[in-house]
Amino acid sequence: MIQDIGPHKFSNEYRQVPPDESSCLLYCRGREVLIRWDGEEIRFPCFKDLEDMNAGLYEGCTYLFAIDGVRFYLAKDITYPLTEEYRMENTEIFRTALPRFLAFAGITGYQLYKWYSARKFCGHCGKAMVHSQKERMMYCPECRITEYPKISPAVIVGVTHGNKLLMSKYANRDFNKYALIAGFTEIGETIEETVRREVMEEVGLKVKNIRYYKSQPWSFTDTLLFGFFAELDGDETITLDREELAMAEWFERESIPVRETNLSLTNEMIIKFKKGEV
Repeated sequence: MIQDIGPHKFSNEYRQVPPDESSCLLYCRGREVLIRWDGEEIRFPCFKDLEDMNAGLYEGCTYLFAIDGVRFYLAKDITYPLTEEYRMENTEIFRTALPRFLAFAGITGYQLYKWYSARKFCGHCGKAMVHSQKERMMYCPECRITEYPKISPAVIVGVTHGNKLLMSKYANRDFNKYALIAGFTEIGETIEETVRREVMEEVGLKVKNIRYYKSQPWSFTDTLLFGFFAELDGDETITLDREELAMAEWFERESIPVRETNLSLTNEMIIKFKKGEV
């Protein structure tokens, strides 16, 4: 999956240390991130690449994380060379870009960029928020409210019925491939209760024998995904929520339409069932 970047090591501990010339720089604008292309592979510019074009580049950047000891920082309003090598790219590129560890760095950095951009002012008193010097947190110096990065828990559910798997397609979205039942956890409910509720709401089915599979950080939507398999409990007739889903149907294991990738938890779960490993 996208976060499986071994043998590279991702270190997300917050460190209030200044960048050096070899540190990587992430510059975001809207839904785009600055990429420095190296042939068919992505790179991120380091500070040395852009220091001559940007006075004060080393000041005012926000520490993000490190990979293999190389620190990544978020920069504001920079100038970069207008060449084919440097391009602003839509974040969707991180679904397929290589090397994978830099694609993971790019989308994770973009998640933090969105959070910082949405936390400029206190939601209680309207005063400007301030970066903590000790942790990855914003706080209001007036009313002392604190804000931590937005992470929304959600479930992915592989509903099984003997040799069949329930698969669906989202309604009114650009993503039109087959998926599993999914949804966000609501206030006051457990993850397991989310599984039951989402399946009932989206396809009108009851489930039993809910079994946890694994989790995945999914920075494209600020989500922490929890994958579960669950067995159908009762009638298999589907009652579709057409506001959420364009379709949903049962597929025999051997006829499941899926292309194996190593990006998402959803794809991994579908492949596991198709291969008879679940």
